[in-house]
Amino acid sequence: MATNGNSDLKRKQGIVSSLCKHFSLDPEAFSSEVSGNDIKTLFSKFLKSSGKESPKNNDEVMKWIGFAESFPKNSKAWYGVLNELNADLAQKSVLLGNGFTPSEADVIVFSAIHSSVIGLSNSEKEKLPHVTRWMDYIQNTEDLGALFEKILLEKPDFEPQIWLQRAKAAAKPEVDSDAKKTVQNTKTVDKSEAELNAKKSDSRKKSKGDKETVQEKKKAPETEATNKDKELSVSLLNIQVGLICKAWKHPSADSLLVEEIDVGEAKLRQVVSGLAKYCSPEELTNRRVVLITNVKPGKLRDVMSEGLVLCASNEDHTIVEPLLPPESAKPGERVLFSGIDGKPEDVLNPKKKQLEKITPHLFTDEKGVATFKCIPFMTSAGPCTSSIPKASIK
Repeated sequence: MATNGNSDLKRKQGIVSSLCKHFSLDPEAFSSEVSGNDIKTLFSKFLKSSGKESPKNNDEVMKWIGFAESFPKNSKAWYGVLNELNADLAQKSVLLGNGFTPSEADVIVFSAIHSSVIGLSNSEKEKLPHVTRWMDYIQNTEDLGALFEKILLEKPDFEPQIWLQRAKAAAKPEVDSDAKKTVQNTKTVDKSEAELNAKKSDSRKKSKGDKETVQEKKKAPETEATNKDKELSVSLLNIQVGLICKAWKHPSADSLLVEEIDVGEAKLRQVVSGLAKYCSPEELTNRRVVLITNVKPGKLRDVMSEGLVLCASNEDHTIVEPLLPPESAKPGERVLFSGIDGKPEDVLNPKKKQLEKITPHLFTDEKGVATFKCIPFMTSAGPCTSSIPKASIK
C-alpha cells in the first residue's frame, strides 16, 4: 500500500509541475498543497492563481482529470486503458481544444501516463500509434523535457538511395531499348555504307534528310514529356522555413489572420492566412512554419500578402494546422526533397496553375511527416511534420 501511495504522490507531483509550466506559475507556491488535495482541487487553484477563468469545456476537462486520477497502477491493466485512449485519439490531434494547441487536459493526462508509456517496448508502442504520436507532440509542444524523460520513438529514416534505385530501375528498360536501337542502327549503317558507295550523292543526301526528319519527330514528344514533368516538379516552389514574429486579426475579414514572418531576409514578410477559425494570433506568435515565398504578392481583402503558409488538414477540414519544421531549423532555409533538383521560379505564374498541379501531391504520411509524392519535406534539422496523419497539405 505504501508503494501505491508513493506512486500516487509522484504522479500528482508530475502533474502539478507540468501545470505550473503550462500556466507559467512557480511550482514552489504549490509544493505544500500537493499531498493534501486532489487534482481537481489543485486545478481550480491553478486557474485562480493564473487569473484565468474556467474553460468553456470545463466538464470535459474534469472528465480527463478523472481519467488521470483513476489511471491504473497495475501494468497489466494500464495497457488496456491505453488501447482505449489510442482509439479516442485516432480522429483528433489533441484531447481537447481546436486541434492546434494542447489544453490543460492534454498536459494532465500526459503527465499521468508518462511513466507507463515510457516503459513500453518498441513493439508495444507500435500497437499504440495514436498515443505515441500524441505523446511526442505534447512533449515537444509544451517543452516538458526538464520535467519528464523524453519518450524516444523509432521513426523511419528516409533513405535517398532507395528513390535513386527506383528511378534507375524505371529508366533501365529505356536505356536497354536505346542501346538495342543503337546496335541495330549501327548494323544498318554498316550495310548501307557498302550500298551507298555505289549510289549517287543525291541519294545519300535524301537518306540523310529522311533520318533528320525522323530524329526531329522523336525529339518532339520527348521534349513535351520533359516540360510536363518540369511543370509538375515541386522544385518550382520556393518552400522555406519561417518564424512568425507577430500575428493579428485581419481588420475586415473574420476568417483571416495576418502574420509577420522572418524568412531570413532584411525585412519581415507579411502573409495573410485563413487560420482564424483554427488558432489565435497568440498561438501563432513565435511559432515556426513552412511557407511558399515565390507566390505572386497580392492583396487579400485590402491587406498585402507575400507568401502562403502551408497547412495540413484532415479529410473534412475540421482540423487545420500549419506544418511544423524542427525547432532547430533556421528561418529562411529552403525545404528540400531528396532526388529532386531544380531552381525555383522567381515568381509563380498564376496563369500556368503551377500550384494547382503540385498541391494534389502534397500529403502527410501515417507518421505525420509532410511529403511530396512520398518524399519528405527535409530541412537541415530533419523533416517537417504535422500532428495530423494522412492529411492533405495546401
